[in-house]
Amino acid sequence: MSGFESSQVYYTFQGQTTEQENEDEAKMGKEEALIKFIRFIREWKNDDKYFYREQLNENVSKDMHLLLVDIDDLYNFDSKLCSMLRNHPFEYLKIFEEACQEVYASLNSEDPFGPPLFEVQIRSLEDPRMLRKLDSEMVNKMIVVPGIITSASKSQIKASKLCVRCRNCGDTKQIILKSGLAGAYVPGHCDRASQEKCPPSPYYVVPEECEYKDYQSLKIQEAPELVPTGEMPRSFTVSCERNLVDKVTPGMRVVIVGILSILNRAKGMGESKSSSTIGRTVKISYISAIGIQKESGENSLGFALPLLKDDDKEKIMTMAKDPEIYHKIAKSIGGAIYGGDDIKKAIACLLFGGSSKKLPDGMKLRGEINILLLGDPSTAKSQMLKFVERAAPIAIYTSGKGSSAAGLTAAVIKNSQSGEFQLEGGAMVLADGGVVCIDEFDKMRTIDRVAIHEAMEQQTISIAKAGITTILNSRTSVLAAANPIMGRYDDLKHAAEQIDFQSAILSRFDCIFIVRDIRDEEKDRKLANHIVSLHAGADNFDVEKTEIDIELLKKYITYAKVHCSPRLSPEAGSLLKDFYVKDRTESDFGEGTRSKGGRIPITVRQLEAIVRLSESLAKMQLRDVVTRENVEEAHRIFKISTLHAAKSGISSNFSLPEELKGDVKKVQELIRRKFAIGSKLSYSKLQEELLRFFNNQRSVEYAIYGMIKNQEIKNFESRRILQRIK
Repeated sequence: MSGFESSQVYYTFQGQTTEQENEDEAKMGKEEALIKFIRFIREWKNDDKYFYREQLNENVSKDMHLLLVDIDDLYNFDSKLCSMLRNHPFEYLKIFEEACQEVYASLNSEDPFGPPLFEVQIRSLEDPRMLRKLDSEMVNKMIVVPGIITSASKSQIKASKLCVRCRNCGDTKQIILKSGLAGAYVPGHCDRASQEKCPPSPYYVVPEECEYKDYQSLKIQEAPELVPTGEMPRSFTVSCERNLVDKVTPGMRVVIVGILSILNRAKGMGESKSSSTIGRTVKISYISAIGIQKESGENSLGFALPLLKDDDKEKIMTMAKDPEIYHKIAKSIGGAIYGGDDIKKAIACLLFGGSSKKLPDGMKLRGEINILLLGDPSTAKSQMLKFVERAAPIAIYTSGKGSSAAGLTAAVIKNSQSGEFQLEGGAMVLADGGVVCIDEFDKMRTIDRVAIHEAMEQQTISIAKAGITTILNSRTSVLAAANPIMGRYDDLKHAAEQIDFQSAILSRFDCIFIVRDIRDEEKDRKLANHIVSLHAGADNFDVEKTEIDIELLKKYITYAKVHCSPRLSPEAGSLLKDFYVKDRTESDFGEGTRSKGGRIPITVRQLEAIVRLSESLAKMQLRDVVTRENVEEAHRIFKISTLHAAKSGISSNFSLPEELKGDVKKVQELIRRKFAIGSKLSYSKLQEELLRFFNNQRSVEYAIYGMIKNQEIKNFESRRILQRIK
């Protein structure tokens, strides 16, 4: 059955049946439905085997009393029976479960324990309906909805059959409870009150004679990428029973097959006395689950992926054969943003990601790439983040000032109805398998930034609060943008002095880009022409037009993430080792980073960063093996980003202002007279001595920097210690 036909069936059965179909439905009684369900279980064949009959026996042998049924199989067997199940699921699911018992009893007549109570779970591959599209026409009908689980209660025990007894005469009654959140009605008067003098409300529950089942409450929310801009994401409570309990955790993307049910409002829920009558007619809607389809295996993208058709796959395979595909993808990243070619290439690597690995001992190595953009205002950092939010299959955009530790990771909240504590996933849990874009990263409180350390490296979030101890997955890439400490990048200060982050978090970024706003007449003119043409709508940019449109790019990323997992070749591995040793042992770099003052140390994490970048470059070409060219390009990106930011030198784009040249020359002559060759002095002490003779601090800073560039002075510990060498 094709997806289109399945979708047609879905919408036909959502309150759009004809009068003749309604009459036919009325003719099918319980006995007829039971016989058809029995025939379906016994006779349905799949790959020349009696599929459901064998599944029933296999599940019982595993102590699983359930039958998982594909709704398309039932439709192909008997469309009328399928229609009855869709339009009256509560009633016909019970008949279906009775049919399971009868089939099992006939197949296993010698079982001394008799047939168990079976649960029928429904699976559907039809196009799901968005949560915001659920309306009153869907009530008490079967629905299929996608979403992300944001919170889950602990497993509880719920009565399925109540046994009540009169405290006066001992009269006993059995009360069957419906599935879902519905309660039970206990009679207010004893049936034997005419014979005995029983008081009002005489019945009490006899716990040891009741029947129970497992129960769990979930909260499903629309996936962030599916919520229209400016609107709140819709959410529903999901009731899970029996074998559906403890199958999902917060952050997991699922498709739920369920029944849209309603419940009376509790007394006093936002009602005034004048509106109490109207309030009693307004119901609370929830979903009673009859099937949960989870993401399979380690694929964390789940059901958020865009649909790939056959012609899309053909386009993707054709694109992958293009030797220039890497450059075309990079040019498609923020096509309206001028410049920043290397940053766009690194972001392309972030979107594709490396290969996650699970070692034999259970240890996991992350494949997600983290990037930090640090630099001047008005350099399109935020625009780059906004583009990634649109281009990534799964993405969440947030601002550092408005983000807390709980909002990014997970919160423990108290359920107002049950009073128990439960988990609610934050941005990094909801974006599992995607990208979290954090703007104004430097404006976050330090305590909030520390909270994401584990999520960025170990890809998990550990919670130990209010008696809840658990671990959630957060397999996300982080793209962060921040400004230097003083707002703008200062040429006269070392990079480490302008980054207000600890080494622990900086080492978790695979690439750290210093984004500069440098005055250059030719570049400024080109940038101005680009901006003016954007606002004028002429679309005549000086840069080439976007190579790949955003929807096709999203599908290409999706295909690569799901079907491609490159590994290092021996040649690539050998080259990586050489690059790592060289980076660690560079004489002009090692002193500044291994010393006490280094902020961005080069460690094994940086080696793994180059590995991930190499794998992502191979993934863009849909290759299974990382080549030498991939490693060289990955090291080049790493060198111009993190290595450049970590080095003790200052920007090479420094230029001395004309008005300060005279003063700077005098300061340098004073330094040569007062400090002998080979003498050492702290930077602050030298600056203090010079300011006694010159009031202009800027001239002093330019003079010292000029002598460092001319190699008259050598600096140690990120310019904290200076030594005159010639």
